[in-house]
Amino acid sequence: MELFTKLFGDLLVFVYHCFDRIVIHGYLSGLSRPGQVVYFFRQIVGVAEITKEVLSRRTNDYQHWVEAFACNHSLPIAWAEKGVRKQDDLRPHLRRMEKRQQYGVYFILKSMEQGSTFRSTPPKYPTVDPHYRLLAKQRSRFTHYYFYLRDEVLGPMVMRVASFFPFHTTYYLNGHNFIAQELNRQGVVFRQHDNAFLATANPQALQAAADRFTPERIRERLEYWTLVLGPKFSHREREAMNLRRFYAVRQVEYCRNFIFKRSFPIHRLFERSCELGVWRWTSDHFSQVFGIRVTRRLRGKLHTTLEKIEHGHHVFRAYWKNAFVKQYEKFLTFLRAEVCSNNLRDFGLKKGLEHLAAVRCSFLGVLDRFSTLQASALNVHVDFPFFQHLAQPLQQGATRIPGLKIHDLRVVRLLEVLLHGSTTVGGWTTATIHQVVLTTYALSSERYRLTQLRYDLRKLRAHGLLERHGRRYAYRLTAKGLKVALLFTLFHQRICGPLANSLFHHRPDPTVRPKSKLEAAYHKADASIQQIVELVQAA
Repeated sequence: MELFTKLFGDLLVFVYHCFDRIVIHGYLSGLSRPGQVVYFFRQIVGVAEITKEVLSRRTNDYQHWVEAFACNHSLPIAWAEKGVRKQDDLRPHLRRMEKRQQYGVYFILKSMEQGSTFRSTPPKYPTVDPHYRLLAKQRSRFTHYYFYLRDEVLGPMVMRVASFFPFHTTYYLNGHNFIAQELNRQGVVFRQHDNAFLATANPQALQAAADRFTPERIRERLEYWTLVLGPKFSHREREAMNLRRFYAVRQVEYCRNFIFKRSFPIHRLFERSCELGVWRWTSDHFSQVFGIRVTRRLRGKLHTTLEKIEHGHHVFRAYWKNAFVKQYEKFLTFLRAEVCSNNLRDFGLKKGLEHLAAVRCSFLGVLDRFSTLQASALNVHVDFPFFQHLAQPLQQGATRIPGLKIHDLRVVRLLEVLLHGSTTVGGWTTATIHQVVLTTYALSSERYRLTQLRYDLRKLRAHGLLERHGRRYAYRLTAKGLKVALLFTLFHQRICGPLANSLFHHRPDPTVRPKSKLEAAYHKADASIQQIVELVQAA
């Protein structure tokens, strides 16, 4: 992170990090198992036979209560349409509530979804107890209620309640909404667009507000809305059993946001990152960023991708198990790096809401390492003494190893293929590399033989650019090799390629004005280089 700020600090307005989207499940711990449900109905409610009608009665009571609540508060209630984004349709209702400075529920949506509930069936054979019923967990499709509300602390949020026993709840929060409420309460001026802060009068106050997004404050508001909108239990039932909910983090996103002064640096930064191959991660990069050890026995995802969403908007993602790191540019001056997890066990973290501080610390470390990795790849300069050193031959015993020339097309092709293939855990075998080189550059096996490839690989190993994976004859680039591969590839793509394919081979009459600015700049650079050559010859 320090290296990234050092490189682009003069182009940044401010930087902040915070939680973005958080999905929390609420479970009634006292009614999560069939034995607890039997005890609840028989010993507390006083129902001897737990039939399907007994469970349905609780569902009907809650559904009637929701309908009455919507009627008493003049709230619109409707079924969710398939394929329609709920947030877009309900945004006008939220804006009206914000203009009136009101808090509470502004819309209720109904949806048929899969959920966890209990099934009651009579036993196959008669028992001593005539009221005995088999109670088991099952997943079925039933009505869920989405309460769209505006909270005075958490801001806009969504609460989903299952209408079947045991009434599981889900809460959808956004850390940016909480920060906006805090800044408004303090009187700090800011400009927010969607889930991003593009400007603020006090960046320190913004970061301090993000740090106050604690489990205690979240739990307090979730308990309040669960009591108001959740299913109702009598005072006697609450006293007899533990009906407090256990809150577990199901999905969490933590982001670091870079606000630039103008859009040009962001676009160039993203483009140069792709050119330098920062997205061509190796297994070592995954280990470095996620803080884990990558082995061949790893289960789950391990790959990178560059997705095109809409209007030319690209998002880079690096997947690992049930988590991923992504980066994208947005709103012209906004660059975001974000880590998302759907299972905190991948990071060795607990899912309870009270452990949210540990999640923040762990994910912030992932983002720091990601920014450092990106900055180190961007901080690549053309080091001509380094090129000269590589061009010198090496002596290994009685064997003389030739140097690596930057104009050697065979070496450049091989380095570029190794860059693309470095995402393979365990490296590539010689036969695989040979086949990829032939396929990529449409070469025949006679033009680039396997013995020639072994000769090139030997040169790369001698110069410390290539290493074997364990005892296998599988190869991958070293840290030095990655740097050299990036330099060679960049030099050929950005300098040699455009000049070699240029149409400006003629020397026009100096009295004739060039046809374009590009042609004029090319001839100006060509004249300067020619002057340097003449001075060197004269010396």
